[in-house]
Amino acid sequence: MEEVIKAEHLTKDYGGGRGIFDVSFFVKKGETFGFVGTNGSGKTTTIRHIMGFIKPKRGQVFVQGLDAWKDSCKIKENVAYIPGEIAFPDLSTGIEFLKAQAELLKLNDMSRADELVKRLQLDPSANLKRMSKGMKQKTAIVAALMADKDILILDEPTTGLDPLMRETFLELILEEKKRGKTILMSSQMFDELETTCDRVALIYEGKIIDIADVNALKNSTIKSFKIEFLNKEDYQKFKKLKYKIVRDQEKYFQVTVEIDDGEINKLFRSLKNYKLKFIAEVKYNLEKHFKKVLEKELKGGQNV
Repeated sequence: MEEVIKAEHLTKDYGGGRGIFDVSFFVKKGETFGFVGTNGSGKTTTIRHIMGFIKPKRGQVFVQGLDAWKDSCKIKENVAYIPGEIAFPDLSTGIEFLKAQAELLKLNDMSRADELVKRLQLDPSANLKRMSKGMKQKTAIVAALMADKDILILDEPTTGLDPLMRETFLELILEEKKRGKTILMSSQMFDELETTCDRVALIYEGKIIDIADVNALKNSTIKSFKIEFLNKEDYQKFKKLKYKIVRDQEKYFQVTVEIDDGEINKLFRSLKNYKLKFIAEVKYNLEKHFKKVLEKELKGGQNV
């Protein structure tokens, strides 16, 4: 498939360990690609390079085959963008801002904007400067999505949204994905990336540590079960069966075992001989995967 966004050895060193270093990845046409990391990890710096706002010290970014720095004006014709830090121009109301954006985008039909305003429960007549963080975020979302661009670049777009509006936004993104849009979205929230993304990159201290295939994680053949025994004797006897124990809590007579799909029946047959308080499957998700990856990267020397 066509690589709509491609970063090659992207580096911007601000000194003191700040910046991004040798960042390489690609986003295929119609794919939703996520970026996750803590504040200062390099998510926004990477996105600003894609938008052509920053010139890299080394490396390049291409969007639809065009150099993001040299051809930034041309690229923006096909890109909708929600910045991480929203700063509105000196206009009085949200309506004025959206009309100005429509004029800039040469957009004559405002029906999509009206639909988004209703779904996000936005009052666009409010004063821009007095809007809450959530209202500003909704206005930025409407401005970005109303023009129906092929590529969406979203820098922590749910910041400031309440839980209900966050769900509405994620529904909008899934609809855009279904329509074949290419989407790059950064976030600090694993669940929203799991809901929307095909692949997710973990960025830490300016470097991409891992890129996970979300579907592969959801369909992993490795399963984990948390088992708590009613007494110490059964707890100790079970531990001798040589199952892979990934967590051991002696205080509670509790273990978490990791097994392959094919071993599930064997495990349950073994447990018939023990008195249990409970057994529960521990779902393997994106957060657990990246925590394991990061712990390996840090060689277990730091808390994650």
